[in-house]
Amino acid sequence: MSDNPPRSSAHSVQHVMQGEFAVSADPDTVLSTLLGSCVAACLYDPSAKLGGMNHFLLPETGSDDTRARLYGAHLMELLVNELLHLGARKERLVAKLFGGAKVVSGLSRIGDANVAFAQRFFMDEEIPLIAENVGGRRGLHLRFHPATGVARTRPIAKIESLPPIRAAEPKEPRNGQVELF
Repeated sequence: MSDNPPRSSAHSVQHVMQGEFAVSADPDTVLSTLLGSCVAACLYDPSAKLGGMNHFLLPETGSDDTRARLYGAHLMELLVNELLHLGARKERLVAKLFGGAKVVSGLSRIGDANVAFAQRFFMDEEIPLIAENVGGRRGLHLRFHPATGVARTRPIAKIESLPPIRAAEPKEPRNGQVELF
């Protein structure tokens, strides 16, 4: 008879939304997110068995932007700093990168800009990028196990056709009222 209790196969799933990051060393924690043109960077320290994920919407902005939490420049720094605070060592970190798709035709190439920013960040910070699943025309569902560094993706069903995006026609206010939407 073993002194160790049987390990549960159930995982605690933590969803990482746009503008968020999460870190963990718990072997039962899974970080999960859905990506389109957004990017998720997963960092892992194999010696500390500690990792984390962020999810950013846009690559960079000025420091005075009140929405800084949506930007890669801000979230990459937060993720690295929290991992170091919890015992990771920068020289041991490895990275995996996901997302950056062009899921709606006719929109800007923000996914490409997000991917380029993250790749440049890893190069500048000398963090090896060991795996990526980026670009394409379909979103991804990402599950990352921060204690092992294992990442799994599956494509999100492609939206076959969307009507073209058109600017809304301005409406005249009725009786001096302003319509907000």
